Amino acid sequence: MNAGPDLVRGLTSARVSRRGFLAGGGAAAVAALLAGCSIKGSAASTGPAVDWTAFWKDAKATKELNFANWPLYIDSDHGKSESLALFKEETGIAVDYQAVIQDNATFYATVSPILRAQGATGYDIVVMTNGYELTEMIKNGFVCELDHTRLPNFAANASASVKNPNYDPGNKHSVVWQTGFTGLAYNPKYTGRKITSFQDLKDPAFKGRIGLMSDNTELGSLALLALGIAPETSTPADWRKAQAWLRELRPSVTGFYDQSYINRLENGDTWITQAWSGDVFQAQQSGFPDLEFVTPEEGQMTWHDNMLIPKQAANPVSALAWMDFYYTPKIAGIVEDYVNYVCPVPAAEDYVRNELDDKTVADSPLVFPSAAVLDASHEFRVFENYDEYSEWNGIFNAVVQS
Repeated sequence: MNAGPDLVRGLTSARVSRRGFLAGGGAAAVAALLAGCSIKGSAASTGPAVDWTAFWKDAKATKELNFANWPLYIDSDHGKSESLALFKEETGIAVDYQAVIQDNATFYATVSPILRAQGATGYDIVVMTNGYELTEMIKNGFVCELDHTRLPNFAANASASVKNPNYDPGNKHSVVWQTGFTGLAYNPKYTGRKITSFQDLKDPAFKGRIGLMSDNTELGSLALLALGIAPETSTPADWRKAQAWLRELRPSVTGFYDQSYINRLENGDTWITQAWSGDVFQAQQSGFPDLEFVTPEEGQMTWHDNMLIPKQAANPVSALAWMDFYYTPKIAGIVEDYVNYVCPVPAAEDYVRNELDDKTVADSPLVFPSAAVLDASHEFRVFENYDEYSEWNGIFNAVVQS
């Protein structure tokens, strides 16, 4: 078995944030940033209509690819990536891989003025989490429609859980890079019993030992699930019910955290916390094997980081070639063995187990989940416009700031 890469990169550094800037700066900061980017209420496509069939027919193959991703989010050994090296060996395409994305909102603020002016960002692939910024990228016509005739491996090997997502029906503009779950994590040494439901958070025995996320998207979704309401189809009236549920829980909450929640769980400051699956898996492998991640009885949330091709990309054919190459069990397995989130290619499990000899990753339900877990997972609400997005943030930010 290879040495666990999580031991090399640390417990919580795989991503700055799973759901972007909301977790670090708060909803008010994001709202100000988005409004300042002149995207308030934007929904219309920018630039002339594109005949995408003709576009892809005329697009020329090149030997270059500029790939923008998050830090420590691809297989890497002293700065060298086996998956990218194999891609170059097979296709002749050299990849300029840049770990430049720290959060969705700031990255969107950087590239949207360029794309609005129909300029080139310098990237052929960007990785963004499903959420308001990704929706704006699509609505504003800032990304290419994909030629799925050039993505046979995606068609053959992608999990059903990453096909036809509510934020991009038919994967018209995006394919998933990695997925993760948001559920609950706890330390049984302190709770003294199993945690199975969001209702367990209201047990008086745990008062002052509960951690929740400062990310309003995650926070509001938890409360909706606790009430038996599907977040993806929820209404503003539902959001206010969820706010009331959270206000009842508020006296038991130690704090609302960004990704530092995992450190507080590890050191015993919190006993139960809202958590991301990948963080818990890494913690389990790196000195905290007793921590448990649970899909609550009411369900859990699932988020997706997606590969997109910006308009005016210099090498769109190379971008499609990488997307298709990634969706093979071997390449997805190589990447997965490093990043440890939820793999979008189920058949990669066999490659990780038998070729990489990493049974820890192959056996983990946090990396290769069962059908039952996937069935219990919900998508996030796709906001129709800025006003709706702002209303959600106002409702749940009031809980965080109370």
